[in-house]
Amino acid sequence: MTTNAGTDRAAATRGVARGAFVRSLGLVAAVAVLAAVCVLSVMIGAKSIPAGDVLRALLGGEGTHDHSVIWDLRIPRTLVGVVAGAALGVCGALIQAYTRNPLADPGILGVNAGAGIAITTAVAFFGLTSPAGYVWFAFVGAAVVTVLVYLVGSAGPGQATPEKLTLAGVALAAVLGGISQMITLRDPNLFAGMLSWSVGSIGGRSLSLLGSIAPFIGVGLLIALLVARPLNALALGDDLGRSLGARTGPTRTLTIVAVTLLAGGATALAGPIAFVGLMVPHAARWFTGPDQRWIIPYSAVGAAILLLVSDIIGRVILPSGELRVGLVTAFVGGPVLIALARRRTASGL
Repeated sequence: MTTNAGTDRAAATRGVARGAFVRSLGLVAAVAVLAAVCVLSVMIGAKSIPAGDVLRALLGGEGTHDHSVIWDLRIPRTLVGVVAGAALGVCGALIQAYTRNPLADPGILGVNAGAGIAITTAVAFFGLTSPAGYVWFAFVGAAVVTVLVYLVGSAGPGQATPEKLTLAGVALAAVLGGISQMITLRDPNLFAGMLSWSVGSIGGRSLSLLGSIAPFIGVGLLIALLVARPLNALALGDDLGRSLGARTGPTRTLTIVAVTLLAGGATALAGPIAFVGLMVPHAARWFTGPDQRWIIPYSAVGAAILLLVSDIIGRVILPSGELRVGLVTAFVGGPVLIALARRRTASGL
């Protein structure tokens, strides 16, 4: 019996190592795909630029029109897509793990709406029209709504269930969205310059703006990696999680902090982009299983790929006017949400 037990343990160890190797290989492949998509993002636009010209511009071919387009427009746009996409993907993974709801994301739970109404308030009443100025409002709005959704979902008999949290988030998002529209309609001219932001866009952002917001998103990503293992334990339930050594209070607090930084930073940078945080963690779980230590990095890379591909599609469909990336993700995300709702156990937590 001892020999059989030892053989079983060795086989299990080999299986775990093989699974880790396959996931690592898959993550490397995903990063390679992201690099290729980044190159396409720099090449494709109202004017397509050949790969050779892109390479020459990157190596210092100054003084040409293409050099200006690449460095002033295309590269900042691509980097914004990578950073905002990673933030949205990881934020969605954290929210789904936190609420134990596979259909949750920053948009459905109202986190984006909280950041959005805070930014609208900053513009309307404080005259802050630069993302660097209203980013703090985005963080506060995201944090307040995250806590409020959990409090509303916890009210009444029983604990906060995934269904109650989702209903609370959808209701709050609708209310906050209506209030934002009312504030906007009071002075349409004031918000005319923010039209592209309001539907979600990664174009027209400067590297200096990205540099002011990226550190906050970076801290959020780091916190997400730190809470990945405890979230695995909490997925089994608070009592069992505590018995496995997880500290539920600090884990939940750090998760809320990470969600606030990621959702607030992404919204301030690119606007309220929906469905990215819902779709990508699902796809990641199909490949990685329920382990958050793998879901989080896969979600970061996969969401960046999805956002950049959506942006490229928008530029190809309307090369002269450009279809905003938030509209493309919404167009793709609606049918995906219906499919996920019909197959809820496909990638359950």
